[in-house]
Amino acid sequence: MSIYVGNLSYEVKEDDIKGVFAEYGTVKRVQLPTDRETGQPRGFGFVEMGTDAEEAAAIEGLDGAEWMGRDLKVNKAKPREDRGSSGGNRGGYDGGGGRNRY
Repeated sequence: MSIYVGNLSYEVKEDDIKGVFAEYGTVKRVQLPTDRETGQPRGFGFVEMGTDAEEAAAIEGLDGAEWMGRDLKVNKAKPREDRGSSGGNRGGYDGGGGRNRY
């Protein structure tokens, strides 16, 4: 499982994150997503720790902590939702033909 880290400074680098989380155990991986169009950091990231206990300690120790001038949001990452093409009316044909105007 991963840890979500939000409200990051846009100046933060992967090594900065590793340094902070290493205080709580082994950091296996850090991901800092960037904007597809600009390549700029998006202000959040994901960290994988070596064990569940290390993960819990990092969440407990860092959630709400001030770092680089910002209050961190640190919690268990939620599973990624499927962003398939199904799901709801997206402004297409509604089947009503415009008959039901009030």
